[in-house]
This record gives sequence, structure tokens and C-alpha cells, in this order.
Amino acid sequence: MEAPGAYRCIECNGKATELYRDYQRGVLRISICKFCQKPVDKYIEYDPVIILINAILCKAQAYRHILFNTKINIQGKLCIFCLLCEAYLRWLQLQDSSQSPDPDDLIRYAKEWDFYRMFGIASLEQTAFLVGIFTALWLARPRVLKTKADFILLLKALLLSSYGKLLLIPAVIWEHDYTHLCLKLIKVFVLTSNSQAIRVTLNTSRKLCLLAIVSGLILENGIICLFQRIGWNV
Repeated sequence: MEAPGAYRCIECNGKATELYRDYQRGVLRISICKFCQKPVDKYIEYDPVIILINAILCKAQAYRHILFNTKINIQGKLCIFCLLCEAYLRWLQLQDSSQSPDPDDLIRYAKEWDFYRMFGIASLEQTAFLVGIFTALWLARPRVLKTKADFILLLKALLLSSYGKLLLIPAVIWEHDYTHLCLKLIKVFVLTSNSQAIRVTLNTSRKLCLLAIVSGLILENGIICLFQRIGWNV
């Protein structure tokens, strides 16, 4: 078992020492929360697909299960893959706006450089968004990010909750008249997931979560305006 208080009740967010008790011979009993008298984590019996569906629906219980009661550490790889998806989308849009029939090597290298540039821009925008969120939370409620562990957990939650960016690729591949609308809806979904991740991780109010998300968006858009002034297509 983990250290005392390592787990959380998915219903009330109370600390728990264990998720279940093993009585040998395959007999398991889910632990009951001492605060709300409900099962600490009912999701340990659920199929991963059900958990994913509940996470897509932004249920706080599913988020608590994933963040506190599992050992998922794919946030780094997921972040890189999401940035690649975003860079590919921008690169594709850039190529559509500047078609060139010339197969010269110089043209190919220029297009490849454009992809790397888009990846760098997407990375800087993501960094600005995260910095905006952390700055707003630290200024509004300094006590919510008291330790390095709090910072790391919130960063993990924000990166994992950005999984919606993976939908960018299907939205572009199956292009239709509503692709632009789909991209906007994906953006809204990702921001909603980010807000829920902040609320669950820090156990704070929706107003503070909204403030943090807006601050992140302001800083991110500030970076975009800076790139546009430089003359870069973003």
C-alpha cells in the first residue's frame, strides 16, 4: 500500500489510507470513506472505457480517480503528442495557403522547417498558457500551491486534461464545411477539461478556476500577437 493519506475519496476528496482490503483467495472489499461513508473509489471495479467516458463528461469523481488513485505517468508523452498534432494542423493550413508546384529540394526543406517552427510556436503558446494559470492561482490564492508536490500535481492534471487536442487530427483528416466549428468546439472542450482538472486538484471554487483559465488565455494570446507582429504566420 501507499503512504498514509496517499489516496483520495472520489466523492468528498477526503484522504484515505487504502482503496480496498484483500481478504485473500480473491476476496476484495472496497474501503469506505470515514468522512462521507461512501466507497473510497468505485472506479477500481470499472472498465477503463467507462472511466474514460466519465472523464470525457468531466465528472469530478473520474478525475479524482485518475489523478489521485492511479499511477498514470503519460503526461509528458501526451503533451508532446498533442503539440505535434497542433503543429501538424497549423503546418497543413500553412501549406494550403501557399501551394507551390515546384519540387525543388529547397522548397521541401523550407516546408520541413515550417513544421518545426509551428511545433516551437505551439510549445511556447502552451507554456504561456500554463504560466498564466500558475501565476493567477499564486496571486489569488498563494496557499493552494504551497509545495513543489502541489505544483507538480497541478501540472500533471493540466497536461492530462489536454487530451482533447488529439481530436484535432481526425477533425482535419475528415475535412468538411464545419471543420472550423469543430476546431472551436475542441478548444472549448479542452479548456473545460483544464478547468475541471484545476478544481479537482486544488479543491477550489469554479470562479477561481475560470479566473486561472482566462489568465492563461490572455497570456497565450499575448504570445500570438507578439509572433504576428514579428511577421510569423501562426
